[in-house]
Amino acid sequence: MPPGIRAERGFRVLEVSGPLDFALTGILASLLDPLAEAGVSVFAISTHDTDYVLVRDESVPRALEALRRAGHRIAGMPGSVEAESL
Repeated sequence: MPPGIRAERGFRVLEVSGPLDFALTGILASLLDPLAEAGVSVFAISTHDTDYVLVRDESVPRALEALRRAGHRIAGMPGSVEAESL
């Protein structure tokens, strides 16, 4: 990493399947509410066509379970998450 650049590692990126219509409301809230209730800290990023939620590596199992309980479908292989380590 170049000098003077700070990075905090140990996050997974959960991507909302998109593109999402800009007129849709409550998408991010439907993800963040169950995560907050489960005590999972997040960093959310929204773009023009989808949302991303960064979750600490150690919180991924709890986050996925909270999202499943809230009715969200999790893409990827059984027992894993389709995410990249940062």
